Amino acid sequence: MIILMNAYFCKMEKLPLKLEKRLQKRKNDNSFRKLLFCPGEIDFSSNDYLGLASSEKIYKKAHQILKENKLLQNGATGSRLLSGNHILYDLTENYLAEFHQTEAALIFNSGYDANIGFFASVPQRGDYIFYDELAHASIRDGITISHAKAYKFNHNNSENLRTQLSKIEKKENSVLYIVTESVFSMDGDIAPLKKLVKIAEEFDAFLVVDEAHATGIFGEKGEGLVQELGIHDKVFARLNTFGKAPGCHGAVILGSQSLKDYLLNFSRSFIYTTALPPHSVATILAVYLEFDNGISQIQHLKSNIQFFKNQILQNGLTANFLESDTPIQSCIISGVEQVRSIAESLEKEGFEVKPILSPTVPQGKERLRFCLHAFNSEEEITKVLKILSKLLV
Repeated sequence: MIILMNAYFCKMEKLPLKLEKRLQKRKNDNSFRKLLFCPGEIDFSSNDYLGLASSEKIYKKAHQILKENKLLQNGATGSRLLSGNHILYDLTENYLAEFHQTEAALIFNSGYDANIGFFASVPQRGDYIFYDELAHASIRDGITISHAKAYKFNHNNSENLRTQLSKIEKKENSVLYIVTESVFSMDGDIAPLKKLVKIAEEFDAFLVVDEAHATGIFGEKGEGLVQELGIHDKVFARLNTFGKAPGCHGAVILGSQSLKDYLLNFSRSFIYTTALPPHSVATILAVYLEFDNGISQIQHLKSNIQFFKNQILQNGLTANFLESDTPIQSCIISGVEQVRSIAESLEKEGFEVKPILSPTVPQGKERLRFCLHAFNSEEEITKVLKILSKLLV
């Protein structure tokens, strides 16, 4: 039993005035963020697409892996280059490399750490990065740290990318990088990966693909969209995260052994952080062992996606939703007040659907972001969209 003690509060220094003004602006715009407890409604908001985060089978398998490898400890004790490396890392990275049909795999503590570490260290001064304008914040933050020049191309527009690449006067030692997500986290749409492969070959560029929202969903066993399309040997680096469909924690960068060696030596977010504890790594391995055996949840999820899309049509909501064949289904509701009000109404009806506000998305593109799961029932999908259709009248 955990007893909450009364905290002793001492007087703290106030924020600098300019920071207070930034906070106040968020409050005035009704876009102020705060931490809330999930109240236990019907889940249409989490990234736990397959329901594996609460899988007792995987929980027990992870514990068995720890016992077999004599790693019944709570923490890693240090970075992997000091005291934090252990046998489970080798076992898991080798398994990931084989599963994802690549030479090597390097585990990072999170998808954010992986993107920061990759883009801050791999592209060099004099290089060029071309990235999709809707790329995740972790990609953009990593690019900001990089010394390479960076240019956005229009979302999923391969011709705009080609036009921008054609304007570059590439120097002898310059390297070109093309960066995209396979499934975009806010719109739920899919990148034209085969077209991007052709452009990368045409311009002798290195293609980098973030597979965070495709891992565990696309491919026969959840390998991701890159492998489903059979282009894994044409992609320089893939980022696959474990906090979405795999239901655990961490991320991996997949690529050549040389890329792994380079990141191990130069990626600061890998070098200067305490490693994941053994239990986290064991859980990753347990999930992938389950993927390799084939799991029915993937097909259940795909069936729910199709049923949800049919119900959008049935309820006359097609104009409100962005086109998507993924678990991310976004209903555009312009205006912070309106989208928040509708989310609150759905919550009162027992449904957890998150409003996504600016600046996370552009002003005027605020939305309800429905995340579908293998465990959502057709009855739940039917009911939530029927209620939504009435709220949007």
